[in-house]
Amino acid sequence: MTTTTDATKRPAAEPAEAVAAAAAASVAEPKRAKTALTHANIKDGWFRETTAMWPGQAMSLEVDEILHVERSLFQDVLVFKSKTYGNVLVLDGVIQVTERDEMAYQEMIAHVPLNAHPNPRRVLVVGGGDGGVLREVVKHPSVESVTLCEIDEAVPRVSRMYLPTLAAGFDHPKVTVHIGDGFEFLKDKENEFDVIITDSSDPVGPAESLFQDTFFGLLHKALTPNGIICSQGECIWLHLDLISRVLATTRSIFATSSYAYISIPTYPCGTIGFILSSKEANKDFATPVRTLSTEEENQTYRYYNKELHRAVFQVPTFVRKAVEPKKDE
Repeated sequence: MTTTTDATKRPAAEPAEAVAAAAAASVAEPKRAKTALTHANIKDGWFRETTAMWPGQAMSLEVDEILHVERSLFQDVLVFKSKTYGNVLVLDGVIQVTERDEMAYQEMIAHVPLNAHPNPRRVLVVGGGDGGVLREVVKHPSVESVTLCEIDEAVPRVSRMYLPTLAAGFDHPKVTVHIGDGFEFLKDKENEFDVIITDSSDPVGPAESLFQDTFFGLLHKALTPNGIICSQGECIWLHLDLISRVLATTRSIFATSSYAYISIPTYPCGTIGFILSSKEANKDFATPVRTLSTEEENQTYRYYNKELHRAVFQVPTFVRKAVEPKKDE
């Protein structure tokens, strides 16, 4: 048996007056209240999205609580809980994702190119730091590996904190995350990926380079012979000239390029487009070569289905005139 002295059994008693003084001090110093977060785009309980990319109009959401505000190395990062759309991620004042409608964008930018490819095994996602595209890509059993290249570490970090249903994609064993510039990452890649998804924000700030011909050249080099890329393709009501120019660029580099668009309420004008390109001549992106039964679709998807896959390539007449190949393309 080990014996101890009285001194090691317990500390010496404090004088009664010292205990009383400490208690009085704790009462005299109230706990500091948590400082409420603020943001320049949120006033009177409403978030307001305005930008030179869509002049003369705004998107507003009522705010329940501001959850996160920071300035990363690349951009302003805001997350708030909205009254009607769940948690919302905003970069440089522009809505990137809301919990309520995110599946429209994430599912379509992933499953349209993946189901247009006969056997996608290696996939690259450029951007997509919220994790939503990763979540969708790993639903395909043929996919052996998926790499995400995100320039801003703040986006996946914040998404893990406030957008867990999207960020779940980060934890899949097939996923590798690379924090860095997409240009630099692609420079030494050749004939490596079956599908590349460019999940970028609008062509300003850190995403501007992802709309340039040099970048599409790197994507072309990184693709396998029958590979497919799918890039965020802006809004037909706001950026038709830009869409037409990007398509002209992709058609000068790839054998085939097409345009598709979907409905999503919290993006500008309620729509967003995708530009699909392939090294394969006359590639028919609108016909899925791998499909699920209706029952399987209902279990796997919330937005995508094979009928919608075909439909998103049907565009209004004024858009068709702008996106169809010109005689010299």
